[in-house]
Amino acid sequence: MIARLEVTITEQCFGRKVTPSAFVLFWISSKFLDGFRYHSLSVIRSEARSFNVTTTRKEVVVAAAPLLSLPENRVIPLSNLDLLIPPVDINVCFFYKKPLYGIIGDALKTAMAEALVSYYVLSGEVSINPTNGENEILCSNGGVEFVEAAADVELRELNLYEPYQSIAKFVPMKKHGVFAIQVTELKCGSVVVGCTFDHRIADAYSMNMFLVSWAEISRSDVPISYVPLLKSSLLKPRRPLIIDSSIDKLYMPITSLTVPQEITNQDNILTSRIYYIKADVLEKFQTLATNGKRTKLESFSAFLWKLLAKHAATESVHPTKTSKLGIVVDGRKKLMEQENCNYFGNVLSVPFGERRIDDLIHKPLSWVTDEVHKLLESTMTKDHFLNLIDWVETSRPIPVISKIYDIGSDDGPAFVVSSGKSFPVTPIDFGWGSPVFGSYHLPPGSRAGYVMTMPSPVENGGSGDWMVYLHLTKGQLRFIEQEASHVFNPVDNDYLKI
Repeated sequence: MIARLEVTITEQCFGRKVTPSAFVLFWISSKFLDGFRYHSLSVIRSEARSFNVTTTRKEVVVAAAPLLSLPENRVIPLSNLDLLIPPVDINVCFFYKKPLYGIIGDALKTAMAEALVSYYVLSGEVSINPTNGENEILCSNGGVEFVEAAADVELRELNLYEPYQSIAKFVPMKKHGVFAIQVTELKCGSVVVGCTFDHRIADAYSMNMFLVSWAEISRSDVPISYVPLLKSSLLKPRRPLIIDSSIDKLYMPITSLTVPQEITNQDNILTSRIYYIKADVLEKFQTLATNGKRTKLESFSAFLWKLLAKHAATESVHPTKTSKLGIVVDGRKKLMEQENCNYFGNVLSVPFGERRIDDLIHKPLSWVTDEVHKLLESTMTKDHFLNLIDWVETSRPIPVISKIYDIGSDDGPAFVVSSGKSFPVTPIDFGWGSPVFGSYHLPPGSRAGYVMTMPSPVENGGSGDWMVYLHLTKGQLRFIEQEASHVFNPVDNDYLKI
């Protein structure tokens, strides 16, 4: 049983060392990498849908009051950490049981307009600086697309285990600006609130602040808990620049990426699944890994690393080849004073490690967990983020990207783990109760696997269970379900009590 247990786990917190809710997706920008577009086509999309979603109303919501403190069409430059993010839209979705009263769309729009007064960048757009060709934020108050829709399906009929067959239909396709909302009423009266945001202007920590504020305003809970700090100058490079060669091992110009080969094996196509892991299983893994000396996230990441290495061996990947694991780190607590922790923008790094597949398979979980800890240790410092900011400055205007996404045809598996410990499922109560389910959702286009851990909404988030979003290949997911089905439980309506 212990040997079987040694192959699965997930965590949201890096303990005191990593700010939770860090979330990043370094996807490939079609602007620079047109040759990689087939990856988007290769990702599994939903099969035949068992339901339809019909748009009933569209409008644009702007900030409720004049932004008197801002010059008209104020331009905010992206920080060097924002510039690490290629153009990609991220989705987040919340599912609610039937509200006791109707006309929720109007109430949400009114609250949205008020929230945008503080979060005015979400009512703007990304423009191009004519001097250097880089992106910047134009605070034009052009507004947020707000779509109302209806779906001929009941909440209990949704297949939340397969996001491309459920969540993907409830998030809007953003047509302009940096943020869009879709509110969908289901046949049973239940409600789904889906959001799409431009990752270049916000990480998950930032978006979580907005979502909580929007919900608080909708409930008339003021003042809001999070007043955003919109000041990219907090992340300006040092003068003179201090260049640390350690960053060269982690990041590279996007123009130097290896051109991937077309995927011909269907098992190598990326798709997504959502599972839940019970709290007692997570605790057992943490104890098994290092007697509790490492965090659950470190232990889980190590377990999954071993599991995917084992899968690679079954696919005839030579055991001396290496596998990469990256873990997203939020730098707010390292870079900023407490009063600046509400900074709105991207403050992320993706340190990664590379180990031989045979070592990952045959060495104990405690060894692999220690290797995960080592790769984090060197980047959990203020100096790491300052060095990263300076390093990006030397590369501008050429975009850069994490080397974990530089995957050749002969490389072993590579994946990134992101902690969603502070993903605010329960607090996103607009006045009709907390969600019964919520999750981030990834668009197609990644070159590496992606794993996100989030708190389970069961028992109002007090169960200690995790929701785990896995964006991996079909073959990897099938192997995980075969080898670790006692740990990874497909999310279903019985578990969510809907």
